[in-house]
Amino acid sequence: MGFISVLSFAHKLMEERVQAGETVIDATAGNGVDTVFLAKQVGTGGIVYAFDIQETAIACTAARCAQEVPGHRVELVLRSHAELADAIPVEHHGRIAAVAFNLGYLPGHDHGTVTLPDSTLAALQAAAGLLRRGGIITIVLYTGHPGGPEEAEAVEAWAAALPQADYQVLTYRFLNQRNRPPYVIAIEKR
Repeated sequence: MGFISVLSFAHKLMEERVQAGETVIDATAGNGVDTVFLAKQVGTGGIVYAFDIQETAIACTAARCAQEVPGHRVELVLRSHAELADAIPVEHHGRIAAVAFNLGYLPGHDHGTVTLPDSTLAALQAAAGLLRRGGIITIVLYTGHPGGPEEAEAVEAWAAALPQADYQVLTYRFLNQRNRPPYVIAIEKR
């Protein structure tokens, strides 16, 4: 039977916590997979804010949303995820149900543009502040590209330092695979 993939695990965690009508964030829109997933979770009454710094990613996400979730409210934001707190309207601060991160590069496109530790840590800190109680951050970490292991190490250190009274943090990873498979860190706000 096998275990579920890391992306499926991240989706399962969000699915258990996100309700129709809520506001969620895809911090790294990429090809729109998480954006579409989140749009289906919040339905037509909710809002998805999808961030990316690459116009190609925004265009791919827009096309995927138009095909798979027409009529859903998806706000595409061509900005760094480090600017989450500034870009999300104040009325949503402290009310975000989920924030999804897929770190690394845009699959099928430019592998030279990657997420970086400084902007990722700023984005994670902002995301933690935007969450509602019971809200979740999922981070899929890819370590097979240059800079990936260093970013993952920085994210792990940041997550491990979160106060236990305020956040629960877990890791889901495959340990016996030699190809440096991706893994998930999930953070739930208490």
